[in-house]
Amino acid sequence: MHYIFEYLDKLKNNNSREWFHANKEEFEKAKYEAHRIFDNIYQELSKIEELERIKKYRINRDIRFSLDKTPYKTHFSAFIGRKKPYNRGGFYIHFESNKCFIAGGFWGPEKEDLLRIRQAIDYSDELENILRQKPIVQSFGILFGEELKTAPKGFPKDHERIELLRKKQFLLIKNLKDEEVYFENFAKTVCKEYKILLPFFDYMTEVLTTNSNGEIII
Repeated sequence: MHYIFEYLDKLKNNNSREWFHANKEEFEKAKYEAHRIFDNIYQELSKIEELERIKKYRINRDIRFSLDKTPYKTHFSAFIGRKKPYNRGGFYIHFESNKCFIAGGFWGPEKEDLLRIRQAIDYSDELENILRQKPIVQSFGILFGEELKTAPKGFPKDHERIELLRKKQFLLIKNLKDEEVYFENFAKTVCKEYKILLPFFDYMTEVLTTNSNGEIII
C-alpha cells in the first residue's frame, strides 16, 4: 500500500490534466488510502464528540482567481466540524509530502462571531491562559491565523492582549512526519491530540453561544 505520498510526488512533477487522466488508477488508489485514514480518524473522534459529517476535499483546484493555474492540489485533506449549535470549531487533516499536519480552530469566523470573540478577549485573559497550558504549547505551539496590522475598530491599540485582538483566525497547528500517517494507531494518536484542544474548543464555544452578559443565545 502506501500510495499517498508516492502518488502526490508524481502529481507534483506532472500537474496536468493529460497526466492525471492517464494515471487515474493511481489516483484512485491514493485517494482510497487517504480517505480510509480520514474515516478512521472520524470514527475515533466520534467516540468523544458530536460531529458534523466529514468533508473530504476534492483534488481539483479552483483556478479562477489564482495566479497558479496548475489544475490539481498536491495534497489530500479533510475537515471535521463540531456539531452546531452547541459545539463550535473544526478539525482539519492535511496529507502532503513533507507538509503533513493536523489543525483545530476557527478558520473564518463570521463578523458577529469575531466581534464576540474579541469582546471576550477584551474582558478576560482566559483564552490567553488556555493557550499557555503546557499540553497545548507542547503539541501545538503558538496560535496561528491571519491578523490585522493594527487594533480592530473599537479596541485600544495598547491593549494588553492586542496580539489576540488583532487575530482574524484562531488556529492551532501540529506538524507531522509523513511516516506517522501510516502508523497503526495513527487515528487514536490524532484523537489524543484533539483532546488536548478541548479546553480551547470549549472556551470558544461558550463565548460564541452566549452574549456579552453571559446569557445563552442558542
